[in-house]
Amino acid sequence: MRFIQPEIPVLIYRDQILPPSETFIKSQAERFESFHSYFMGSRLVPGLQIEADKRIIINTGGVAGRRKELEFKLMGPGRGLTRRLKAIQPKLIHAHFGPEGCLAMPIAEKLNIPLIVTFHGYDATTKDEYARKSYYTHRNYLKQRPKLQKKGDLFIAVSDFIRNKLISQGYPPERIVRHYIGINLETFTPDLSVERESTVLFVGRLVEVKGCAYLIRAMAEVQRKHPEAELVVIGDGPLRGELERMAAQELKRYRFLGTQPHHAVREWMNKARVFSVPSVKAENGAEEGLGMVFLEAAAMGLPVVSFATGGIPEAVEHGMSGYLAPECDSARLGGYIERLLAEPELWQSFSEYGRIRVSRQFDLDEQTRKMEELYKLVISKQFVGECVNFEKMLPSVNEAQHIL
Repeated sequence: MRFIQPEIPVLIYRDQILPPSETFIKSQAERFESFHSYFMGSRLVPGLQIEADKRIIINTGGVAGRRKELEFKLMGPGRGLTRRLKAIQPKLIHAHFGPEGCLAMPIAEKLNIPLIVTFHGYDATTKDEYARKSYYTHRNYLKQRPKLQKKGDLFIAVSDFIRNKLISQGYPPERIVRHYIGINLETFTPDLSVERESTVLFVGRLVEVKGCAYLIRAMAEVQRKHPEAELVVIGDGPLRGELERMAAQELKRYRFLGTQPHHAVREWMNKARVFSVPSVKAENGAEEGLGMVFLEAAAMGLPVVSFATGGIPEAVEHGMSGYLAPECDSARLGGYIERLLAEPELWQSFSEYGRIRVSRQFDLDEQTRKMEELYKLVISKQFVGECVNFEKMLPSVNEAQHIL
């Protein structure tokens, strides 16, 4: 008779449960085989649905809820919350984003469990002087960062670019692992019967770091040679009005569709010919950590054109799955878009290679298994030394499985 190992309870901490753009957090947690995830945060927000019996919310509304949230953020978990968490018996707490790591730290101390923190982008790149003027959670992060660097058991960087940022800020290299979050290849699979249109697709928040203004300038040149080409912008944000006015002045064919559901985004990825989110380094220092949306586009067979900034070169292989222009170079960006619109054989090569590359390096199931092995290493207290290459850790992983 085969022995079935029970699922090991873990806490997944995000201050807001759970914004619609953070499917990567939910997808990873739901794919665990050896672990059972409880989502914990200060409050619920409109977005991704988490089952009631799998979430722990501190602020459940009203004056009393706000008071509980404030007390938690200032003093850590109280007796009632601590008792509730101990009843679950979690073996670790995994916080997503650096500021959340500081909020989760008192929980880890109270429960005497390991703390893992994943850094996704802005949390490792925003300049300190801007963060000090930001929300309480980021100001608290700057204050608590030295303690977090000492107390955290494992820091996960979503790209080598983010890993280097963390090292430059004083995080111990031996406790930082670069781990790519995977893509659900069952969901992001193209329908090859759908005919591609001369559409250049942008998907993202309409904020400075996403660089949509540079794409509009590039498309103005593209449309001079390819008047049938259309820019489709999916997303919303504070710059939308300004960008729409700019597009009205410079472009012949364009659409701003606002925020769209995930299935609609996939449909557009299935029929567009080029994907472009030319991210730049924002004034506050924020940069793209990796760019999950680039991986989603590649999985859909959609070649990417962007700028070579932040962690994007790890998501897009220049000259193979897409093109990466120098930052802020709209002319080069437009030239690359033109080439993919004009050369069907080149487009097909990029499309096929992008799908293969994502399936080999960014498969959600495979990457989640690796994350589970990291969990086991941390729980078994065997996570020691410089651990950058996951393959080098496999012997320790196997030993950790016996302990669990």
